[in-house]
Amino acid sequence: MELLHSGKVRDVYADGADLILVASDRVSIYDVVLPTPIPDKGRLLTALSLWWFEQLSELVPNHVVSATDVPAEFAGRAIRCRRLEMVPVECVARGYLTGSGLAEYERTGSVCGVALPRGLVEASILPEPIFTPTTKAPKGEHDEAITYDQVVDKVGPETAARLRQITIDVYRRGAEIAADRGILIADTKLELGWTPDGTLVLADELLTSDSSRFWPAESYQPGRSQFSFDKQYVRDWAVQSGWDKRPPVPEVPAEVVEATRARYVEVYEKLTGNRWD
Repeated sequence: MELLHSGKVRDVYADGADLILVASDRVSIYDVVLPTPIPDKGRLLTALSLWWFEQLSELVPNHVVSATDVPAEFAGRAIRCRRLEMVPVECVARGYLTGSGLAEYERTGSVCGVALPRGLVEASILPEPIFTPTTKAPKGEHDEAITYDQVVDKVGPETAARLRQITIDVYRRGAEIAADRGILIADTKLELGWTPDGTLVLADELLTSDSSRFWPAESYQPGRSQFSFDKQYVRDWAVQSGWDKRPPVPEVPAEVVEATRARYVEVYEKLTGNRWD
């Protein structure tokens, strides 16, 4: 195998006609990789992605070739995938107002050019899910929010429309499945790519604790921060530590690592119904 790319969380290897996508235990916040890994994170992300790819396979095709035909040293944290021409846009769907979307709304009354009603607060549910794309920044740089018109400029009107529709469809269906299990999906980020025959498919990870915000429905209350089954806990620690969101990054305390892992495990078990071993 040949290492093609080492990203913030995943490493990509070439293996014949396929790619091997390996999820590490690295954690990235604000587009910076932290020095402290989260044990089992790569295996949890891989297992949850595979579960979601299967749940949504009839809605949108995906890049998965095999979850088992991978090198033994990567077993459990790797997926054999089809090679794709990746779309140069991060496709984000939001059903609730939080994070950078809330900050932009408070400044402008809109998110990525989508006007929203007045009077929304932290964690408000939106009238309908919205498409809020970003750039795909290289490792060490920040993704930047862009408008739908900018997506059209990048990929053309037909592909832009398909990206928006797929993103909203995946979010809606994922949110329905999660709601049945007591989980709210506040937002999620997707990546898509073209197969050689021109099919647009889901790639990378899908509806994981790294690419989504998961909230327990039973304690949801707009107007305040929510308990999160995702890396928001690490983001909150980083902000409270006084870190300026630029390297170098402080070591993550053991108790924060342990609590973060516990949240990844809990949401995996709640969503899939499987016990994490």
